[in-house]
Amino acid sequence: MSSVKRNQNSLGRWVPLAVVACLVLIWMSQTFSKIEPEGWHPPDSAQIPLTPHGDTIRYGLELIRNTANYLGPKGVVQTMSNGMNCQNCHLEAGTKFLGNNFSAVSATYPKFRARSGTIETIEKRINDCLERSLNGKPLESDRYEMLAMKAYILWVGSNVSKGQTPKGAGLMPIPFLDRAANPERGRALYAVKCVACHGSQGAGVIKPDSSGYAFPPVWGANSFNVSAGLYRITRMAGYIKANMPQAATRETQLSDDEAWDIAAFIISQPRPDKKFAADWPDIKQKPIDHPFGPYADNFSESQHKFGPFKPIQEKSLSN
Repeated sequence: MSSVKRNQNSLGRWVPLAVVACLVLIWMSQTFSKIEPEGWHPPDSAQIPLTPHGDTIRYGLELIRNTANYLGPKGVVQTMSNGMNCQNCHLEAGTKFLGNNFSAVSATYPKFRARSGTIETIEKRINDCLERSLNGKPLESDRYEMLAMKAYILWVGSNVSKGQTPKGAGLMPIPFLDRAANPERGRALYAVKCVACHGSQGAGVIKPDSSGYAFPPVWGANSFNVSAGLYRITRMAGYIKANMPQAATRETQLSDDEAWDIAAFIISQPRPDKKFAADWPDIKQKPIDHPFGPYADNFSESQHKFGPFKPIQEKSLSN
């Protein structure tokens, strides 16, 4: 038996203690003072107005925090998603600095997106998340749940000027490696850095009341599918670098190499294989790390998935 397999087999014996340790670290990160980042800050949810529209915003916040309770496998409104919550990917209900937040949505939508080749509305963007990251079904644009999530997202970005993308929006860009990201190195790092919250099989930790995930699955049947944005390695690596382990505050805890390799391991694992035929109608617009061909260049699917990306970038810039 290889050392990697022995290491994996031993993980299950200490996962319960590791989960407790992870919870303690998160509590500490929330209890002790943090260094506030410069840039965008979300509005205070205590200032949501006490009006009917404010009630809609608050319901939207609740839907983002506890999506599974309303729209998950046992959803009280509708059964239509995989059990994850929107804030499993959009941290702190879409308000965390470099945590895939909603700060720029109000200011930049509707906008053209190359993935669909169309001008997209906020409703379309929400449904993309429901169908891809939550591996579920779309909501009708006039459903109260859609109206509520849109109202909350607009409120989160209400202090951003139209057309602006504030500092701290989106994910952390990290430099390309001079090599391909290595899933096997990532496997060993995952066992040390990630298993406490996400488990040895990537299945996450379900809340005690089974209403959703305290820590989401990062692969497997209940995780995001292969068409989700986080399935692209540059996005996954940036997300991991800025936010993981979850006790991380402003000071990152992983090197760039570690973030790339853990991302490579996670996107190498099985997950729902749901693709959308209409994606990327102009293949020349595909991002450098789109993991599925065809491509407008001659680089392999594996290199587009794991890198190295510098040769692809250089070729693109020379054309």
